[in-house]
Amino acid sequence: MASSMKTTNSLIMTDSRSEQVDGQYARDNQRPASMRTEIGPSRPFVVFLGGALVAILVPTFISFGMWQWNKAAAKEARQTLLDTRASESPVQLSAQTVDAESLRFRRVTVRGHYEPQHQILIDNRVHQERAGYHVITPLRIEGSAMRVLVNRGWISANGTRQIPSVETPTGTVELQAMAIVPGTRFFTLAPEPASNSWQTVWQNLDLARYRQAVDFSLQPVVLQLDPQSSGGGFVRDWPRPDERIERHVGYAWQWFGFAAATIGIWLYFLLRPKGSRK
Repeated sequence: MASSMKTTNSLIMTDSRSEQVDGQYARDNQRPASMRTEIGPSRPFVVFLGGALVAILVPTFISFGMWQWNKAAAKEARQTLLDTRASESPVQLSAQTVDAESLRFRRVTVRGHYEPQHQILIDNRVHQERAGYHVITPLRIEGSAMRVLVNRGWISANGTRQIPSVETPTGTVELQAMAIVPGTRFFTLAPEPASNSWQTVWQNLDLARYRQAVDFSLQPVVLQLDPQSSGGGFVRDWPRPDERIERHVGYAWQWFGFAAATIGIWLYFLLRPKGSRK
């Protein structure tokens, strides 16, 4: 009996609270529209401050997207050029200074002998998740004083910071290679050491720096030794110019999506009905 009375009282109290809440909502609905509580920011806030943010963020997002899109387009153009010139007959590289752009991605043949005393190793080169070096050796072109740098491929660092020993053919060699125009902008982990002695390990293949370090003429291209060519080559799994192009395209669409979302959110708050209530 006592339990039944407690249950009855509980139900009566619950009904009373519900009636109070319903009455509160009813009174709120009967208020003039100007007195109702609106959800979210005011319209002037959305129009002016929100509009200013949109004016700043949208062009920024679009510019980042175009930057990635242009990087993808540049890679695609380089790959197209490589595919076109790879089908052309090889060019004999002579002692005359060449135009770098006209020789970019062209197959070349050259005769000469290596000069390992001016050889360098490009650090932080990765092959199959193993750290190593690219071996860059100058080749003195036969019958001249002109040199050209040859990228002979990748060698392992063997898990140590000790400079590995590199075997270099002696005598005259004939090479088949592809002409590459090296970059001029680099990301360096630390400043290059200043020293009057020859530095064997470099962070990047900086052709301008190499020219300053030697006293002989140098062609403005670097030769990537063909995988089928003899002449003291190592691992020559050269990356394609369009490698990971889909990453740049994906990033571009991501930035464009941010721009579209920014406009969409602003329009939602700008165009939502004034009568939004709690």
